[in-house]
Amino acid sequence: MAPIILSAPMQGWALPVSQVPDAVFAEAMLGDGVAIDPTGDGLYAPCDATVLTLLDTNHAITLRTRDGAEILIHIGLDTVALGGRGFTPRVAVGDTVATGDLLIGFDLDLLVRESRAVVTPIIVINPERFAITTRTTDQRVEIGTPLMTILPIAPVGRQPAAQTAGEVLTRTFAVPLPHGIHARPAARLGELAKTFASSIRIECHDKTADLRSPIGLLSLGVRHDDSITLTGQGPDAATAIAAIADLILGGMDEPIETPRTPAPAAATRPTIDGALLGVTAAPGLAIGQARWFRHAEITVPEQGEGIAVEQERFTAALATLAARLADQARHARGAEQAIVAAHAALLDDPMLLEGTHARIASGQSAGHAWRATIRPLAEGLRGSADQRLAERADDMLDLERRLLGVITGVEDATIRVPADTILLADDLLPSDVLALDRSTVVGICVARGGPTSHVAILAATIGLPALVAVGPALSAVADGTSVILEATDALIRVDPDADTLGAARVRLVQADMRRADMLARAGDECRMADGTRIEAFANLGAIGDARLAVDNGAEGSGLLRTEFLFLERDSAPTVAEQTADYQAIADMLDGRPLIVRLLDIGGDKPAPYLPMAAEENPALGLRGIRVGLAYPQLLEDQVRAILSVRPVGQCRIMVPMIASRDELRAVRDVVDRIAGELGLPERVAVGVMIETPAAAVTADLIAAEADFLSIGTNDLTQYALAMDRGNPAVAAGIDGLHPAVLRLIAQTCEGGARHDRWTGVCGGLASDLAAVPILIGLGVTELSSSPAIIPEVKALVRTLALDTCRAHAARALACASAAEVRSLAREFAA
Repeated sequence: MAPIILSAPMQGWALPVSQVPDAVFAEAMLGDGVAIDPTGDGLYAPCDATVLTLLDTNHAITLRTRDGAEILIHIGLDTVALGGRGFTPRVAVGDTVATGDLLIGFDLDLLVRESRAVVTPIIVINPERFAITTRTTDQRVEIGTPLMTILPIAPVGRQPAAQTAGEVLTRTFAVPLPHGIHARPAARLGELAKTFASSIRIECHDKTADLRSPIGLLSLGVRHDDSITLTGQGPDAATAIAAIADLILGGMDEPIETPRTPAPAAATRPTIDGALLGVTAAPGLAIGQARWFRHAEITVPEQGEGIAVEQERFTAALATLAARLADQARHARGAEQAIVAAHAALLDDPMLLEGTHARIASGQSAGHAWRATIRPLAEGLRGSADQRLAERADDMLDLERRLLGVITGVEDATIRVPADTILLADDLLPSDVLALDRSTVVGICVARGGPTSHVAILAATIGLPALVAVGPALSAVADGTSVILEATDALIRVDPDADTLGAARVRLVQADMRRADMLARAGDECRMADGTRIEAFANLGAIGDARLAVDNGAEGSGLLRTEFLFLERDSAPTVAEQTADYQAIADMLDGRPLIVRLLDIGGDKPAPYLPMAAEENPALGLRGIRVGLAYPQLLEDQVRAILSVRPVGQCRIMVPMIASRDELRAVRDVVDRIAGELGLPERVAVGVMIETPAAAVTADLIAAEADFLSIGTNDLTQYALAMDRGNPAVAAGIDGLHPAVLRLIAQTCEGGARHDRWTGVCGGLASDLAAVPILIGLGVTELSSSPAIIPEVKALVRTLALDTCRAHAARALACASAAEVRSLAREFAA
């Protein structure tokens, strides 16, 4: 099946769904997608589809494409409480709609006044069948702007097996990657090629390159739909060519679509008095003083001190920089991790290594040889007509500078500038962005560069407003000039008048005040107004999350999802690998408690190295702790890794998807046995996730043998309401504040209290501010939330009193529906 392109169904500001202030959407309980903060008054069809559902209150609609992709669009948050007011449906269930057809009209002013938020999630709710491969976020969109591309999930076919060793084999095909073979695909292909003994080369545009060389691959300038030929010779050439072709034809996790037309360059846009125009790299508003940043050239001698000395110097520098990049990649996530991995692959590139060693052998110093090898290659890329390839030159220049810094000892430190600096530069390197002091730099503006450069990607990742491609006119801006960087609108105002400056400051202050107040107290202990202690913990899903959690005032982690270690790989992680990552997270938490959930995978999120058959209903099949008990070596290795973290006792173990006390006993036996083998001096805390109604109603029995209880409200809600969050006919009705779910939570807290066991919540409700007072009133004493919302959770808890929360919770238990509970919650908050 072909990729499906979903257009923006409304005009407004597109943002990652993780930023929606509702855990149901932010934590992808219904599925993944994009959100739009609307500025118009209509919802339009994002694709050709059939209307599958339209709620009676007209605030949410589900569409099904011809290929079966199901798209939920939910206008605003808590808009169900409006009872249909402000919404005018233009379609009915069963209607066939075309892209751009009006689906629902709405009164934006009414929604702004009477709903919690108007931000509108657009969600793919059958992610087991369709994956999002590209999405547009952090920019303004109009109706019809390409928003997401989704692809059906299907196994990639393998080619016939090996032929005679030593025979020259070839295979020719067109490249489906939308941006051709750029840095990250080149790095992945190079790594794959190195796993085979055979020599594999790639030919395109009458040029060839060694597939092990990412730089060689980049120099070919392979674009979307170009024809390439793989040539292999060696004992495993057939296997190698098949694997490499499969990887490319499978899309390499990139959208298999024709690239969109790039945004117009700044030079083609109309001018604005008092402003310089550029291209948005990362949206946002910043006010400050212009400060120029320029690299000083690192001086290296041309002649070396002897071939052996310079070879050793170069090898040692490579090892040092490689170790730094590996450490940086382990602590990074998302875009930053991918960029660092690409740099590490370039560092091991045969063209660079062979060229540098050859120049050293001719008598050049290690530094001069490195520069003489890498810089011409970088300049060659910069001259490419392909903008993406041209932007990769910065990655090579970054590597040039970083390795020279190691060789000479003249290394770049954090960029130090006065507070409220808008950093100006002719160009920046990715490492420059990572070295910025975010306490003083509030925005960046670059004369060169492009919106798809790694500098732009990193700026967007860290939330730093950035403008690129401003051009030579930027050089006229003097140090110390007052500027307003309106990156969202792709301009920088130079020396604005007092009225313009004042208006911009008001906009900034209003946005910053509330967040600043909360962050100022985020590090304080979380106590209610009456002194009752409530622990404010964070849910973590990767190493990088731990730093964000601590910065936002987390007092520990109530849930470390360990699936990041086990998925998207061909074999299970070793005990050493797991221990290293758990230890890194524990170190970042600096002694704070770390609750590690045992592996929670199954038919809905399988691992390729576990032979688990597809299940008709994976939510009720082999998943959670059942997998660990079915594969005991997997369970034992993970337990051993967790128990190897130091200091002893910082890590606690949490068992997922418990349905009976017998399952807990089986895990406890494994933990006790391995703890004995490791000679641990004290009993290891083992708790359980309460995710099934069975566990909730027998919580008193489980608590007799568990050290703590933590409620996973996402799955508990699904099971309690018999509503599959992947089923579009019912998914929009799933709400953890349903009285049935609340009664199960109350029963769990009561069961834990009988045995003096504390009860926490690590599911989406812990990030739902409307739910927090009710949860505390029911007996919850630990809330493990998304890291970004912890300051808000702690600020809310400090305003509450336990007796008031208990009375509020009692009223919530008496409600007849989730809508009644949410109405009650709004009254409580008023």
